Amino acid sequence: MANPVTLEDIYALFRASQAEADRRWAELTAAADQRSAEADRRWAESTAAAKQLSAEADRRSAEADRRLERLEKITAHTSREVAGLTSRWGLFVENFVEPGVVQLFRARGIDVQETARRMKSQRPGAEMEIDIFAVNGAVAVAIEVKSRLSQRDVEYFLEKMGRFRLAFPHYSDYQIYGAVAGIEIDPGVDRYAYQRGLFVIKQSGETVAIANDTTFRPAVW
Repeated sequence: MANPVTLEDIYALFRASQAEADRRWAELTAAADQRSAEADRRWAESTAAAKQLSAEADRRSAEADRRLERLEKITAHTSREVAGLTSRWGLFVENFVEPGVVQLFRARGIDVQETARRMKSQRPGAEMEIDIFAVNGAVAVAIEVKSRLSQRDVEYFLEKMGRFRLAFPHYSDYQIYGAVAGIEIDPGVDRYAYQRGLFVIKQSGETVAIANDTTFRPAVW
């Protein structure tokens, strides 16, 4: 006959089951804590990496801003230098052309006697500047001077000549001729200017000369 199960046996079995449950719970809790700690570590690492990337991005952005600021300063300085150089070169070319103007046009039967530089008008709708203006009595020659003369320069000057009398109404009764002058002239531009009725003044050694032949008939504005 089997031994009967006593209350003590049942209690011992319960305590053993409880101990196993506690052990497993402790293992599960430890594993959960480990996973949580690993997640916290990875979060901390990713947060640190994100902060590092943000700091690097901020540094690069600040460096780019500094470089852009330096570039803008250099560009502004260069623009001023180029503008100054262009202005000085323009004055040089005008100084080269002007001394011979009166004699050149008198030789062509246009009896000018005096010249003016940078003649300006601020009249609304007719603002303009004439580089050299040779005049006498009722006749005058307006001259556009360029270091390098292009077709676009000629077209722009022709447009100005179309507004000349609006800009300078006190010359309304004058016979106005037009001329373009250039140290260098783009290919074909001299012929284009001839065809539009303009005198063309070119460099000739250490002075200047009118390139139009003696059969040329200038336009009158």
